[in-house]
Amino acid sequence: MQISEKYNPQETEQKWYKYWLENKYFHSEPNEKPPYTIVIPPPNVTGILHMGHMLNNTIQDILVRRARMQGFNACWVPGTDHASIATEAKVVAKLKSEGINKSDLTREEFLKHAWEWTDKYGGTILEQLKKLGCSCDWDRTSFTMEPKLSSQVIKAFVDLYNKGLIYRGYRMVNWDPEAKTNISDEEVIFKEQNGKLYFLKYKIEGTEEFLSVATTRPETIFGDTAVCINPNDERYAHLKGKNVIVPIVNRAIPIIEDEYVDIEFGTGALKITPAHDLNDYEIGKKHNLPMIDSLDDDANLNEHGLHYAGKNRFDVRKQIAKELEENNLLLKAEDYANKVGTSERTGAVIEPKVSVQWFLKMSEIGKPALDVVMDDEVKFYPEKFKNTYKHWMENIRDWNISRQLWWGQQIPAYYYGEGENDFVVAENIEEALEIAKEKSQISNLQISNLRQDGDALDTWFSSWLWPMSVFDGLNNPDNKDINYYYPTADLVTGPDIIFFWVARMIMAGLEYRKEIPFKNVYFTGIVRDRLGRKMSKSLGNSPDPLDLIERYGADAVRVGIMMSSAAGNDLKFDSEQIDEEGNVLTEKQIKQRMEEGKDAVYTSPLCDLGRNFGTKIWNAFRLINMWKHEEKPANSTEIQTIEWFENQLNKSIAEINDQFDKFRISDALNLIQKLIKDDFCGWYLEAVKPNFGEGISKEVYTKTIELFEELMKLLHPFMPFLTEELWQTIAERKTEDALMIAQQKKSETFDETVIRNFETASEVISGVRNYRQTKGISPKENVEVYTNAAEFANESVIKKLANISEIHFATKTDKPSFTFLVGSTEISIPLSENLDLGEEKEKTEEELKYLKGFLISVDKKLSNEKFVANAKPEVVEVERKKQKDAQDKIAILEEKLKSL
Repeated sequence: MQISEKYNPQETEQKWYKYWLENKYFHSEPNEKPPYTIVIPPPNVTGILHMGHMLNNTIQDILVRRARMQGFNACWVPGTDHASIATEAKVVAKLKSEGINKSDLTREEFLKHAWEWTDKYGGTILEQLKKLGCSCDWDRTSFTMEPKLSSQVIKAFVDLYNKGLIYRGYRMVNWDPEAKTNISDEEVIFKEQNGKLYFLKYKIEGTEEFLSVATTRPETIFGDTAVCINPNDERYAHLKGKNVIVPIVNRAIPIIEDEYVDIEFGTGALKITPAHDLNDYEIGKKHNLPMIDSLDDDANLNEHGLHYAGKNRFDVRKQIAKELEENNLLLKAEDYANKVGTSERTGAVIEPKVSVQWFLKMSEIGKPALDVVMDDEVKFYPEKFKNTYKHWMENIRDWNISRQLWWGQQIPAYYYGEGENDFVVAENIEEALEIAKEKSQISNLQISNLRQDGDALDTWFSSWLWPMSVFDGLNNPDNKDINYYYPTADLVTGPDIIFFWVARMIMAGLEYRKEIPFKNVYFTGIVRDRLGRKMSKSLGNSPDPLDLIERYGADAVRVGIMMSSAAGNDLKFDSEQIDEEGNVLTEKQIKQRMEEGKDAVYTSPLCDLGRNFGTKIWNAFRLINMWKHEEKPANSTEIQTIEWFENQLNKSIAEINDQFDKFRISDALNLIQKLIKDDFCGWYLEAVKPNFGEGISKEVYTKTIELFEELMKLLHPFMPFLTEELWQTIAERKTEDALMIAQQKKSETFDETVIRNFETASEVISGVRNYRQTKGISPKENVEVYTNAAEFANESVIKKLANISEIHFATKTDKPSFTFLVGSTEISIPLSENLDLGEEKEKTEEELKYLKGFLISVDKKLSNEKFVANAKPEVVEVERKKQKDAQDKIAILEEKLKSL
């Protein structure tokens, strides 16, 4: 069989991905095998592949490919999320660039533009995942706004409303003035910002006396309806029952009392603005205060803002401060740093706003979802995220599920009158009409009399049904797909959406299937650069995954990112930007290139390691492929080596399976790398390799190929393209014999003694090689060895790989020698006649001096009664082992000095 000198990833990846697709290896239908199901965390439909996606989807692909190779009917369902806020913002921006305002369009006209945008850009990220090698069942690709999934969202809303779990309420919400919608508490990101703390004078009505009130938001004074003091604050006891005058506004408002006010904090007097602060809203309700909303949906002052009407809230802040100062109503302004709520989607500063919204009661459906995680029915990896989940679930608030958007499932509430309760909820307008007739007792109501609620549902209200809706589980709760594939096996996601998505999917699954939606949740870390910064395009520190794949090949990138990915911890993906000549760029140069619009080119040491690993495997097969086969029996070296590697393989498979069970996937990769690089390439091939000019036994060659194939099966989930290429090169395969559907070897019993004996042999060989290297002895010059051991289990292997002419067992040499220990076994090599004995004596004395000093420090530690009594037993045991090793080595070196 012919194999090229170098592996070409670009050519190979395209070839095998096409082959896999053509043969429908990724597609799954219910059958007699046990199912293994993963649903993709649906990326935004307008998104493109970034480093976080690459990590998440590489892990999913590893899990699903491994499951196929372990006899499961693996199904990985891909799809995208309609991302209402992000997508609507992109469509609005596009329309604005064409001179069209959203407000000039009807809902239907706008949605037409939104669908055009989605159809044009919606498949980008899924196509990019194919470059990574993702083995998704593309025939099952879903979209949260497609009719089948949307109908299930509407069905769930109607059902929950009829159960009394969804209600319409007048509440304070988080208003995003840029997206023109409210957002949930979980979508608010608090960022520290530097601002001013303004101390305002609120004059006591009819006097020149004033109360000092501090605020960071003077623009909200137009909505003030009270000033609050603590009833136990003696400083203000004389002001109880009086009014103050709001600065600039000149409106009298009452001084009220509430123990909510901290006497020690600030001035001890709070301005109460119920329409623009959550805490003020609660106090306002408690004291029946009026509510004055002084900001419009763009966060500009409205008519309540008087002469500031129509102006931006932040511009007004400075102007108000100036006016207050001019009118002697500003005591002082101090620099002040505080945390400000911002929108996760747009970055805009959030404005608290009171409005009518739709809510889902969380306490009732939240309790079972907490229990299944605490009881480990749903297992979290790493387990530390259970505490995060528990804290949120125990402090859960009702979910605000309505958004003031057009892109999304429109809320199925239909109004037939102007009264607060003049609405009905139904899956469609025809059903709504019948319910409305019955509720209103108006028999001649027409469809034209009904008006559907203008809000859309929160995107998460569709994605919380995702593990069920992709299998049509709400429309057809007894269909073969949902019954077979649900519950899914594993979920791979980021901890940042543990509340948005993970918790809510568990709630929905228990509500509608009475089953958990998945058995395990693996939380990935955040991909950071070598300085620890989160990778982002705005910082210019994030490689484009597709550029890395083009440069290194998908396999190398997959291995690179997995090598840096410890379970649940943030990972540093070391990469550097280079210019066209290959020079590494400084931060200043990177920034300059960004400003100039020049493309970034990245190199990555991790991807280099991945590529080098692939090259080593490729070259290992090329070496095997070059051997001549001869009809001759296997020799003792080959028999011993094969026996050892078969046992080592079985042991490694058990360890790899254990790491996968713990979702320590990078550790599983490390074990596979060691098995291939060190054990197979480093020891096995060296041991069975025929001597120069000779051939290898056909029997040994066949066994070597079989072992290599088993290694390719283990590695395939991590490096699918390279392994398939080698698999198909080894022999001509039928379509049913492709590697990606081959079955991995199951773990079998192994003989620990055989493995331990070979480890002893490898240490002896390494010791002899070390002697040659340190003494400048040629590897071709054979040596004699003396040892106190009675025998070596792998004598022929040791002789071949260490180039030893004779091993003298249970014999001590009286010649000057190089001596080392393997456990308690002493190995001595008579020094070559070419060595300078004086120099050797000097080196030995130096080594002896160091060891004696080291032994004194260890003896001192072990003679310290406090250390021995208080240290962990295993720590003390380590020190005792150091002591014994040092004593043994000193004894050997002293003997060596005598002989010298």
